[in-house]
Amino acid sequence: MNIIRPSSKKLEKIYNRGLIKSRRIEQKVSQIIDNVRLLGDDALLKYTRKFDGVKMTLRQLKVSQIEISGAYQNISPNFVPSLKVIIDNVNRFYRKTIRRSWRMKAGEGVTLGENYIPLERVGVYIPAGTAPLVSTVYMTVLPAKLAGVKNIVLISPPDKNGYINPHILVVADLLKVDEIYRVGGAQGIAALAYGTKTIQRVDKIVGPGNAYVSEAKRQVFGMVDIDMIAGPTELVVIANRYSDPKFIIADLKAQGEHSGGLAVLVTNSKSLAKEVKSQCQDCPGFIILTKNLEQAVDITNKIAPEHLEILVSNPQRLIKGIRNAGAIFLGPYSPAAVGDYVAGPSHVLPTGGSARFFSGLSVFDFVKSSHIIGYSRKALEKIREPLEKIAGIEGLNKHIDSVKTRF
Repeated sequence: MNIIRPSSKKLEKIYNRGLIKSRRIEQKVSQIIDNVRLLGDDALLKYTRKFDGVKMTLRQLKVSQIEISGAYQNISPNFVPSLKVIIDNVNRFYRKTIRRSWRMKAGEGVTLGENYIPLERVGVYIPAGTAPLVSTVYMTVLPAKLAGVKNIVLISPPDKNGYINPHILVVADLLKVDEIYRVGGAQGIAALAYGTKTIQRVDKIVGPGNAYVSEAKRQVFGMVDIDMIAGPTELVVIANRYSDPKFIIADLKAQGEHSGGLAVLVTNSKSLAKEVKSQCQDCPGFIILTKNLEQAVDITNKIAPEHLEILVSNPQRLIKGIRNAGAIFLGPYSPAAVGDYVAGPSHVLPTGGSARFFSGLSVFDFVKSSHIIGYSRKALEKIREPLEKIAGIEGLNKHIDSVKTRF
């Protein structure tokens, strides 16, 4: 890790990391999506053979209940009891956020409100490249379940033997996922967005993935909704001379386990910066040396990281200034790993600086709202003059007539 100052040009590259696009990936993904739209299941089988090295038949595309049941024989000891503890944590957090439909009287004869309606069908993408992301199953499915989504479809790329990790299958089964398919990559996203003979199209796609998956989600957005366009994982740590360097070093090294991830220490302590640098020679990332903690907060907001750890003695003082972060971890005993696995809030979080305008996955992502508007004759008559005035300015006289005819 290199120590840089706030004036460094390298800092601008960190700020703008989400703007970097690959034209080559964009073109390849566009071609894959077009082929899936035209050829459907045949394209899925072709790309699974090409990218995953697995030759499958059409019948094998969907994971059978027999295979799901057999997965229970191949999971780690005490996996299910541990999982139930985590499920309780996630459910407890998201129950607090559920929105209810509402109505109000907005004057005599006027009723306004909103109906919150869960999405019908949601697709969940579970990566399985460098590591099968078992935790992503419950971090995506549980908020959708609590929102009331009727049908949840899970897709995940098969391993070299054509199987999906048994822990992924067990979690999906315990959470009552409706359908599971062994397909990944941009082709899997295309199938969820446009549908094939085997895989029915969905209303929304959620879950992280590699650059091809993220680009595919970007390209199908509009045909289907998506949660966000996620890139490589990120961690920013704010610390000072009182912070424990062992904790910081351990967390930065943990971040280094992710391919292409970003790890940044922002501190006003020269001695801490030097110690961390000496212990993290192989860690990908930077140490930013600031004048004070206020400047550290300002830089962090410009980075807008996925994960932010505030490892100072009074993190509450700094959190008031944080505007852009996917998840904020307070104090020395709140490592980002606790959010990755067990705390409750989803670990599907905005990356690449998109925490400026995206939020972490929530129940809100799985509902839509319809506005409710009800007027009596008297109420319509009362509002008639300003309505006709605005419609007249816009030149939409038939709109005026639609009101006049009621009187």
